[in-house]
Amino acid sequence: MAAVAFSQSAPRQNPTPPPHAPSLSLHKADLEHGAIPNKHLPYCAPGPAPFLHNAPATPPASPPTPQPELRANSVLHPPDAHPKVSASPPVYVIEPPTLATAIHQLASQELPDPKFVFPWLHGLHPENQIQLAFFTARKKVLRNPPRCYRGLTIVKVGGDLTRSKVKGTVAPEELLSSDPAHADAFLEVDPREGFSVRNFQIQATKLAMISDIVVYRDDDSSEKELFNLAKRLSKAQHTWRVKSSNGEQELPNFHVFIVSGSFHKFEKSHSQLVAIDSKGRPREDLLDFFQMERQEMCRMAQATEIAKNVWLGPAPESTICPYTGEEISESGFDISIEATDLAQSPEPQTLKELGELSLEEPQHLEFPSSGSIMPQKWPKAGPLDPITLLCQWIHSVAVPTAASDSIEDEPDQDGDIPMRTLHPRPRKVLIHCTDGYTESTLIALAYFMYAERIPVHDAWLRLHCEKGRNFFAYPSDVALLSSLQARILELSPGPGNGISGAVQEEPAWLSRFDGSLPSRVLPYMYLGNLGHANNPQLLRALGIKQVLSVGEPVGWTKGQKESWGAKNYLFIDRVQDNGVDCLTNDFERCLDFIGKGKDEGTATLVHCRVGVSRSATICIAEVMSSTGLSFPRAYCFVRARRLNVIIQPHLRFAYELMKWDETLQKRRGQAISREIEWATIAHEIAAMNKPYSR
Repeated sequence: MAAVAFSQSAPRQNPTPPPHAPSLSLHKADLEHGAIPNKHLPYCAPGPAPFLHNAPATPPASPPTPQPELRANSVLHPPDAHPKVSASPPVYVIEPPTLATAIHQLASQELPDPKFVFPWLHGLHPENQIQLAFFTARKKVLRNPPRCYRGLTIVKVGGDLTRSKVKGTVAPEELLSSDPAHADAFLEVDPREGFSVRNFQIQATKLAMISDIVVYRDDDSSEKELFNLAKRLSKAQHTWRVKSSNGEQELPNFHVFIVSGSFHKFEKSHSQLVAIDSKGRPREDLLDFFQMERQEMCRMAQATEIAKNVWLGPAPESTICPYTGEEISESGFDISIEATDLAQSPEPQTLKELGELSLEEPQHLEFPSSGSIMPQKWPKAGPLDPITLLCQWIHSVAVPTAASDSIEDEPDQDGDIPMRTLHPRPRKVLIHCTDGYTESTLIALAYFMYAERIPVHDAWLRLHCEKGRNFFAYPSDVALLSSLQARILELSPGPGNGISGAVQEEPAWLSRFDGSLPSRVLPYMYLGNLGHANNPQLLRALGIKQVLSVGEPVGWTKGQKESWGAKNYLFIDRVQDNGVDCLTNDFERCLDFIGKGKDEGTATLVHCRVGVSRSATICIAEVMSSTGLSFPRAYCFVRARRLNVIIQPHLRFAYELMKWDETLQKRRGQAISREIEWATIAHEIAAMNKPYSR
C-alpha cells in the first residue's frame, strides 16, 4: 500500500508580514479582549513612490478651495454663558446636561468636506519633507489647520477608562506631552519621517487641537486634580494656537470646561452618556469595535454540518466565538478535533483507543493546522499518511458501519483474533479552531473530499458555495491536498461522481490558485485582490460574473475580455491609494454596477491591488447603503468577512465613508446623527490594528 511521507513545518509566518509601525503606539489600558483572530496587516503601497527625482508623484489635483467660516453651533461657544473658574488660563464650568446637549449638537452637524481637513489630518510635520512635498507641493497653505470645524474632546482625570467612562472619552496622556519641559503642550504626533496615509493613532490629538475640551472626574480623583488638568489643557490650547497661527489666517479660539461634581451625576441623570459605569460594566448597546468584529466573525463562522455528523466551526471554549445557540449548547459534540500550529499528528493507536472510549464524556483530539504540514516524497509502501488516516477515523466514528464497528487486535497465542465492538451510536464530531475558519481549513477540506469522494477543486468550491463556509487556506495546502487526492479518492466510501481511483482532470483555474478565495461580504458581492480578478475561470466557478476594478485594471487576454463581456466589467480609473485621490464621486457608479449584478442574480467581485483599501471602501459603502448600517458597524461587518486580511481604508477614505453616512441618512429622510465621532472611530481602528503591528 502506498503511503505519504510528511514533514511538519515550524509555526508558519503570515504570507504578507505586517510592516514595522512604531507609530501605532496607543495609550489604551484595556486592549485585552481575549484571543486575537488570525489576521495580518498587508502592506499597502500608497500609489507611486512619493518622490521621483525630488518631485512629488501625485500632487493635489487642484488648488485649494477657500475654507468656509467656522459654524459654531454649540452651547459651548461662545463660552461667556458659563461661569469662569479660572481667568488665566481660562477655564469654564458646565453641568452634565450642558455636555449632553453639546454632544448631541455635534453629532447632528455635517462634517466638513474632506478637502478642508485633508491633508492636515494625515499629519504634516515641518521636518518631514517627504510628507510635506507629496501633499503640499503646490500650496503651502494646505499645511494650515482647518478653520471650519469645532469639535468636542472629552477627557477623564487619571486616565483610567476601564470604568466611569463617558462615551468618546480619551485619557490625558493621549493629548498632553509627558516631557516635563513641555508639560503644558499637546503631544507632537505628526510623524517626523516616513510616508503614511493611515495615521489613525494621531487623530484624537489632532482633533483635540481644533476642539473645545471638557474634563470630568470620578471619585478617585480630587477637584484639585480636575482643575490642574483643565489648566494644563487650556495652556496647551494657547501654545498650539500661537505656534500654528500665521499671517495667512487667524485660528478660532477653543476653550476648556470642567464638569461640576463627579461621574455619579452622569450615572444618575444622563445614563445615555455612560459608556462604562463606575463598577466597570459596559452598557449593552456600547459601540465597541473589538466586540462588533467578533460578533460578526461569530455570525459568519458559526458551526455548520459539512458532512453527516461532522461539523465545522469555532472552538466551543473560544473567547472569540463562544457557543450560545441552543442547538449547539444542548446537543454538544462527542468528539472535538482542534487544529493548532503546535499539534503533532496522532498515532494510529491513539485514534483507535479514542474511538473505543465511552460516549459519556466528550473527547478531545489535536491535529496540525492548515499551512503546517508540508508534503515530501511519496513512498510506494507503508502506513497511511496522517491526514487520510484521520479522515478514515472520523468517518468510522461519525458514520459507523458493520465494518467500522469492530476493530481487530493482534492474534493471541492460539491464533485467534479477538474482536472489540465499538459503540454503535454515531458520534457527533466538531472540527474547530479559534476563529472557525483558519487553522481548521486543511482538515475540513480533506475530510470533505473523503466523505463526498470528490477531487480537491470540487471540494474547494462546494464547501464554499454549497455548504456556505468561508475559509482561508495557504498555498502549501493546495499542493498538499492535490498530492493526497488520488489516495483519498481511492479509499473514500462516498458515492462520488464516477471517480474510481483516477484523478479527475484539474480545471484551469487551479494552477493559478493560491488557496485564498475572494471574501464573500454579501451573497452578491465579493471582496478580493488583483490575483483573484486575474483568474476569471475561478470567478465563474464561484458564480461571480461581474468584476469591478478600483484603480487596478485586470490583465486578461483579449479572448478572456470578449468571453466575459464588456457590460460585466467596470474599471474605475485614476484612483490611487495615496490619501489624495477621492472615491466619493465614484460611489454611485460602483454601487449601481453592483446592484445590476444583484438584480440579474449574479455576484460581483470588487477588487483593487491588495483588496483592503480602495475596494474595501466600495464594499463598506454598499453594505451601508443596502443594510442601513452606520459606517462603524459596516466597517466591522466587512472587516470580519475579509477573513485573515485586515481591511485598511486609509484616513481619507474612512472620512469619506463618514460623509457617505450623512448622505444616506438624508436620502432616508432622517436627521443627521452620528453614533460616534471621527476621533473615536480612528482611535478604535488604531487600537484594533495595534496587536498585528508588533
